[in-house]
Amino acid sequence: MNGDYLHRIGDLIRNARRHRGYTQAQLADILGTSQSALNRIERGHQNVTLDTLARIGEALDSGIVSLGVPELMHLRVAGGTALSGSIDVKTSKNAGVALLCASLLNKGRTTLRKVARIEEVNRILEVLNSIGVKSTWLDDNDLELIPPDQLDLSSIDETAARRTRSIIMFLGPLLHDREEFELPYAGGCDLGTRTVEPHMTALRPFGLEIRATEGYYHARVDSQVAPSRPIVLTERGDTVTENALLAAARHDGVTVIRNASPNYMVQDLCFFLTKLGVIIEGIGTTTLTVHGVTDISVDVDYAPSEDPIEAMSLLAAAIVTSSSITIRRVPIEFLEIELALLEEMGFDYDRTDEYLAGNGHTRLVDLTTRESTLHAPIDKIHPMPFPGLNIDNLPFFAVIAATAQGQTMIHDWVYENRAIYLTELTKLGASVTLLDPHRVLVEGPTHWSAAELMCPPALRPAVVILLAMLAAKGTSVLRNVYVINRGYEDLAERLNALGARIETFRDI
Repeated sequence: MNGDYLHRIGDLIRNARRHRGYTQAQLADILGTSQSALNRIERGHQNVTLDTLARIGEALDSGIVSLGVPELMHLRVAGGTALSGSIDVKTSKNAGVALLCASLLNKGRTTLRKVARIEEVNRILEVLNSIGVKSTWLDDNDLELIPPDQLDLSSIDETAARRTRSIIMFLGPLLHDREEFELPYAGGCDLGTRTVEPHMTALRPFGLEIRATEGYYHARVDSQVAPSRPIVLTERGDTVTENALLAAARHDGVTVIRNASPNYMVQDLCFFLTKLGVIIEGIGTTTLTVHGVTDISVDVDYAPSEDPIEAMSLLAAAIVTSSSITIRRVPIEFLEIELALLEEMGFDYDRTDEYLAGNGHTRLVDLTTRESTLHAPIDKIHPMPFPGLNIDNLPFFAVIAATAQGQTMIHDWVYENRAIYLTELTKLGASVTLLDPHRVLVEGPTHWSAAELMCPPALRPAVVILLAMLAAKGTSVLRNVYVINRGYEDLAERLNALGARIETFRDI
């Protein structure tokens, strides 16, 4: 390998390691090598074999550094073509994952309609199957779950569990059935960090205490402890709120949760829990009052709503390719701020009257995009908890801003490193300047050019790169798209149905 390529590989490894929350010493220990050797690799000062790259990729749950491994999937994109036609938005990834975890509350049969068949769902299903839950895919992506008489946590699929951070949402459902239990946790989820400690704040009032050692949550539950006053979440996080709801659902009493997230996946979980017999007041607000049910055994049938983040992805695809397409089944109440901002930037579109999603609650519309000339917004673009601009939708505004006239500042204040991945757009011709780990300055319009890139290890920035490739004339290659498959079902094929030219291939 030449020196430049070694430096690129080293940068990718370092970024993926930091994304997983590992120190050099921790990753070196997992790989069975020295920290000094890993330091040389990250600095581009040491040759690495494909076997070493594969082992690093597996340790980091990121094939971003696994060039040449046959099973990895890549995309070849022939860009510069306008899209046309209609496309339906798939059901919510985040709601689907939460509902799979919530099925652990129910001793009866759970049927979920039109579940997105994505890698994140597959990992949760592997975990559920390993502890005794029987899962069956029915027609039209419907999913049936039948629990055993007793869950067998001793047989849990640790590999699958460590590949999804959603495993932490098993804590809420399980704490009512066991005084002690263990769960594997995904790398980077250390107690005391801002991503995990809020969960502990939400669950301690139910008697749960967690000790994290050697890659496991060691849980101990004091059944004599119950919430004596409202639970105030220290972070208005989606999964934190969901964990609190899952614990409260089977608590024999009334639980008040304040500073709760009212986001789309939380609302879907609330609607599902009400079908289990749980009474929840305040759905869609930041204060939830939950009347729990100690024993739940219901044959339940539920249809999660559509995914606003996928809808935003499709909007961005239309904008960056200057296309007119119709996006059907858009959950409008979770995209109103994004659309208002796009209108301010000059985006032109039509929308239908509202109608209800399959869950009977979420408001949907169909959107038809028009070719538009965009200009930069006056103010910076930044996310806020719902009903603000969705945190997961922020990256799409980087590729949109690259098509607009003028300078746009993107402020990703929530995540420590995600903004860095947006600078990969420069390799496709965009002008993206990293101001600090949370802010980038994007200047447009962009004359997109084809390139070959490794997929960033973060889901939304990875899709942003793919969308930019759709606009770039010539043939681009995006390597190892596992991270995209974690959150999107057949995205390349569905874009091809709109006229994109994306080919899936693997190394031989």
